[in-house]
Amino acid sequence: MPVLTRLIPSPVVVDIRRGAMDDLAGLLADQRISSSGKLAIAISDGSGRALKERLAPVLPGADWYAVSDGTIDSAVKLADGIKGNRYDAVVGLGGGKIIDVAKYAAARVGLPMVAVATNLSHDGLCSPVATLDNDNGRGSYGVPTPIAVVIDLDVIREAPARYVRSGIGDAISNISCVADWELAHEVNGEEIDGLAAAMARQAGEAVLRHPGGVGDDAFLKVLAEGLVLTGISMSVAGDSRPASGACHEINHAFDLLYPQRAASHGEQVGLGACFAMHLRGARQESLLMASILRRHGLPVLPQEIGFSADEFVKAVDYAPQTRPGRFTVLEHLNLSIDQIRDAYDDYATTISS
Repeated sequence: MPVLTRLIPSPVVVDIRRGAMDDLAGLLADQRISSSGKLAIAISDGSGRALKERLAPVLPGADWYAVSDGTIDSAVKLADGIKGNRYDAVVGLGGGKIIDVAKYAAARVGLPMVAVATNLSHDGLCSPVATLDNDNGRGSYGVPTPIAVVIDLDVIREAPARYVRSGIGDAISNISCVADWELAHEVNGEEIDGLAAAMARQAGEAVLRHPGGVGDDAFLKVLAEGLVLTGISMSVAGDSRPASGACHEINHAFDLLYPQRAASHGEQVGLGACFAMHLRGARQESLLMASILRRHGLPVLPQEIGFSADEFVKAVDYAPQTRPGRFTVLEHLNLSIDQIRDAYDDYATTISS
């Protein structure tokens, strides 16, 4: 008897709309995630206080835990605080760092986790990965996918626009990431999951092709949906492959080589994706990607985020070392530093003409 279907880890509910946060208690009760309202809610030390004041009256059974940073130590501390209190679920209420800390803590104590995102800075809000700072820099930890994702577009609009721009760069970079995955399949026979690849690529294409901008509800919804779908694509694949390619290696290199100067994740992966598409000979795709990133106010040249051409070349040269075993266009071409410099000069001339 052939296997006709497969089970895909995904949230029970995804609620993306204006006013979604105000209905959080009802949603959790209706979905039988927490009928008692006994929740452990992780918030940031800063902006989380205003959200607590807003939600505490409608969540009287919740306990609130302030999280100071996005480190593994903070995640372990949160898990220790939650342990033994018989909560129904852990809620991460905030940006990427808070959500990742909450995901790790929930996994550690064996509770379902609800992601309530207050910005759209990257695709981690629904992924099976918690990215946390540790003594060696930054690590990725496997965790269950959130049981629910709530994104209130009114709250998203209140966040600085740079967070939305970062999410745009991360979503659009999927196109380059999937191209790297397909290259690894063609050259090395690496297994590729067609469903995961389709979800990630179409999420990126939807954001790339949408005519709206950061102040447009319709665009914000497409972006939010794209980031959620990207997270689910990683669950389908079993790792970050659908959304992590050469562009993310370049991003990691920036973080490691220039830790005090690195720009946002989305800015760096968007730039990296444009260059990676150029390297693989997809010149028209690279130009289109660069034009859309520019329209949204994102960088397409390293100088636009404070790096020289030589620093960018150094980051690209170092990038393959950040993900040993991952095959992308960078590993495939295996360029010398002089060849990378020539390729960058060609890229910069092409997108500036």
